[in-house]
Amino acid sequence: MKKKIILVAAAVLALSILAACGKAGDKKPAGGNNHAGHGAISGQENAEKPAGNEKKEAGEMDHGGGHGGHGADAKPAAENLQASFAFPAGAAKANEETELTIQVKDKDGKPVNKYDVNHEKLLHLIIVNHDLSFFNHIHPEFKGDGTFTVNTSFPAGGEYKVFADFIPTGGANTTLSEWVKVEGKEGKHAAIAADVNLVKEVDGKEIELSMSAAKPKEDVTLTFNIRDAKTKKGINNLQPYLGAVGHVVILSEDANQYLHVHPIDEKATGPDAKFATSFPQSGTFKIWGQFQHNGEVFTVPFVVNVR
Repeated sequence: MKKKIILVAAAVLALSILAACGKAGDKKPAGGNNHAGHGAISGQENAEKPAGNEKKEAGEMDHGGGHGGHGADAKPAAENLQASFAFPAGAAKANEETELTIQVKDKDGKPVNKYDVNHEKLLHLIIVNHDLSFFNHIHPEFKGDGTFTVNTSFPAGGEYKVFADFIPTGGANTTLSEWVKVEGKEGKHAAIAADVNLVKEVDGKEIELSMSAAKPKEDVTLTFNIRDAKTKKGINNLQPYLGAVGHVVILSEDANQYLHVHPIDEKATGPDAKFATSFPQSGTFKIWGQFQHNGEVFTVPFVVNVR
């Protein structure tokens, strides 16, 4: 009898343990579903962010053939980072040099102090005005406490969009942007229209742009053919600019879509410099190519329609 009682008690105890384990297995660990849910929520937040918010916008991406994959895919957005752009001396004024600071913080408000060198710099700062007629690509100096500073000037009053492009150590390539106000007389806003002829002359050089395609969400190769404007001979001794044959920045006409594109062959020396990317949507886009020859950096702009 005692043996039967012991066996029954053991069976009851075993069933109790199994039931408890089953209940414990039904519980999801804290944050166990964060990855799937976080991506969906972040995508919605980015889509709803108005132009000028400092969070990384849905259309902001880095395309780079030199980083593997020819830039067909954007790296994940850094929703957990934020940047503040400020003029410490007060309001910025047209045609006056002023200090611009950029402070990067994480989701908890703590300064981000570790960055990877990206094409010889910790941070690339792109500045454009409303009609994209002004373009500036400069490199602020890191001062610690998550803060970068640079002295710059603006050619006229009005609003300018500033893009901070960087890679936090351990993270993805990130672009944070914001519209800033500059005091002074505003220039005339010209309509942004596609170029009829994709040949430009800059600093004694003739640059022709050709595109393998001009449709949204399709892989496209941008080829810049650079030649002497007088002799028409191809220039084959381009010098590295920030560690590569050149750099390309592309913006949609409303400045909401930002692409920073690196060359397919970073060690190319001309006359052709090729870049691979894809346009995220239909519309009008402005393209700036930057190259270096005989110690001088030159910038050539083109405007194209993507349909």
